Amino acid sequence: MTNESLLTAPAQRDAAAWQSWPIIRQLRQSVGLQRGMLVAGLVICLSFVAMALLAPVLTPYRFNQLADHAGERFGRQVAPGDGHLWGTTVGGYDVFSRVIWGSQTALSTVVIAVAASLFVGVLLGLLSGYLGGWLDRVLVTVADAIYAFPTLLLAIVISIMISGGRSSMWSGILAAAMSITVVFVPQYFRVVRAETVRLKAEPFVESAQVIGTPTRRILFRHVLRNATRSLPLIVTLNASEAILTLAGLGFLGFGIVPSRAAEWGYDLNRAVSDVASGIWWTGVFPGLAIVLLVLGITLVGESLNDLSDPRLRIRRRVTGGAAVEVPAGQEQTTGGHGTTAEHDRGDQPGEGEQR
Repeated sequence: MTNESLLTAPAQRDAAAWQSWPIIRQLRQSVGLQRGMLVAGLVICLSFVAMALLAPVLTPYRFNQLADHAGERFGRQVAPGDGHLWGTTVGGYDVFSRVIWGSQTALSTVVIAVAASLFVGVLLGLLSGYLGGWLDRVLVTVADAIYAFPTLLLAIVISIMISGGRSSMWSGILAAAMSITVVFVPQYFRVVRAETVRLKAEPFVESAQVIGTPTRRILFRHVLRNATRSLPLIVTLNASEAILTLAGLGFLGFGIVPSRAAEWGYDLNRAVSDVASGIWWTGVFPGLAIVLLVLGITLVGESLNDLSDPRLRIRRRVTGGAAVEVPAGQEQTTGGHGTTAEHDRGDQPGEGEQR
């Protein structure tokens, strides 16, 4: 073995490792419209993440600042111009600064809510599906009862119970996140429980039980990784719903105090009275931020859903040197004139096989 091959082997292993990451692997598998949707969604989401991280650098003012650095107070409902790129609100806040700072509030709430609901829902689903008995009946009944409530109404009730409806920045973020968590836990619980009930009867689980493997090891070593394969898709879809729920809480007045943090739903609520006066900038930009972030997360979720389903996945057929995109269900063998460029050979028939 030559020195060059010894040097290139680790580099090749590193390249193969990062190419197997979930998003990277799905991006390499996608073509055409699916790739365009996935790339567009990722660009939008990463843009909002960058806005949230760089808010102190990107914004000329703080979210609660009412005067410039010279001490001169901002005018109310000032039209977009040099002093204020997107104008000011009825309360005298800079619209551009509040929209950028609002991305921090939105993303913080979504991350906390999805992480907490994922942890609680997966844990309860594993225990309920594997142990069964009275615990399973009680948890299923509670989950169905919570799931039957309207999402926003339940979030309002939980928010009032936690914070009294209005709160400071982090207490408000935690209150909103916990409200959304209660809404999302039954979704993860039902999915994981159904998979756990199915996996409990599989031979590899029964073999582990026969040899005396502890229940905790069976759950977290053997069942967990097989019961959570579809959860990344649910996470992306729930994240977009969490944005709308947070905006709904703020719009109805159960969100965060405006002097403590920027929140798009509250800004939309304050902009309702401006519409009749022709003052459009106070509501357009916060509303556009909500729409774009929800759109980006939804595009990522729908693309991952399509790519995870072999019936919806689009592949590339190479015939005579030209690549043609075809749905998975319409692929035909090409005989000696071409081959099918398949991105997921482990799940697809071999070359020459007829579906």
